Amino acid sequence: MKVLISADMEGTAGIVAWEQVIPPELAVWSRPAPSEYEWARRLMLAEVNAAVRGARAAGATEIIVNEAHDGMRNLRPDELDPDAWLISGSRKPLSMMAGLDESVDAVIFTGYHARAGTPNGVLAHTWTTWVRDVQFGDVSVGEYGLNAAVAGHFGVPVVMVAGDEQAVRQTQELLGEAVVGVIVKYGLGMTAARHLHPARACAAIEQGARLAVSRAREIPPYRPAYPLPVTVTLDNAEAADLACNVPGVERAGDTSVRYLAEDGLKLYRRWQAVMQAAAGATR
Repeated sequence: MKVLISADMEGTAGIVAWEQVIPPELAVWSRPAPSEYEWARRLMLAEVNAAVRGARAAGATEIIVNEAHDGMRNLRPDELDPDAWLISGSRKPLSMMAGLDESVDAVIFTGYHARAGTPNGVLAHTWTTWVRDVQFGDVSVGEYGLNAAVAGHFGVPVVMVAGDEQAVRQTQELLGEAVVGVIVKYGLGMTAARHLHPARACAAIEQGARLAVSRAREIPPYRPAYPLPVTVTLDNAEAADLACNVPGVERAGDTSVRYLAEDGLKLYRRWQAVMQAAAGATR
């Protein structure tokens, strides 16, 4: 049994502020808070290690942790559970889902957050702060949906999500109630929450991962109907102008673009290209 853990940070128990999750060397619009970032990254690591322990207890023989948060080098390799492989670095194939292929049996999301614009979604966004919405057909999705789509392309189910209440709810609404959800905090706004103690959060994640991996074969991969129209709404017209330079992408509105995805892998790769092109408007 081979398990991939996609590890984000904003959904971690105890975290409520951008200053806590942005590595100081990457801070642009947010004032860096090195001391808070350092303890926040330890909380992230503890939840990842809890997921590793749970997966191992359920019989996983190979566990890959893919760093999926800003900069993608927030986890200290020397403190990661030694049974896990680590993929880190920001310029890697499939980004948040690096390490995924047909040999993987199950995917776990840790530290996940709700999609952009979600009320009471702690630090809710989709990939970046200048994306307003992503729709598969007429269904709005967040990073959980984009990542589940590429997993589904390889026939791999997402079996668990850990994060804030809204992230868990949205993921299960899209992927099904069979996906194990571990709520580690309840949003009281975008930058406030009621948290489990980190130790209790880790215990819940370990238990959830054990359950999820043990029933991985009962959870179907996410496979929306293709060809699938994907609409991306950005926060300014210039970003949409630049996104339209990607082959197959066309204007869908004042600040929106659309493309037709033939399968989950092409959906994800074109999404990455759109983000890279549109980022030129924010520099």
